[in-house]
Amino acid sequence: MASNDRGDIQIAAQLCKGCGLCVVACPPQVLAPSRFLNRQGYYAIAYAGAGCTGCGICFYVCPEPGAITVQVRKEGPKAGEEGTMQPGLVETGGGH
Repeated sequence: MASNDRGDIQIAAQLCKGCGLCVVACPPQVLAPSRFLNRQGYYAIAYAGAGCTGCGICFYVCPEPGAITVQVRKEGPKAGEEGTMQPGLVETGGGH
């Protein structure tokens, strides 16, 4: 994951209907339709794997509950602590 990533997106491909609302709404444009059909016959949306800002807009515009989970990365370790940035859950699911 790139060092400037502030978030991570998980998409439940089997729940995604491929409507594309999240693709259009994503400010850094890191979401795109996949080339594979899910078991419902939709081209689910896929995350590029890097570049997420953690804004959560994709989560809020998704009409399918549970399809998108956004995790926002916490700030780096404090002075004297070791380790890397750790993800902290912001929202789960999708829709409203």
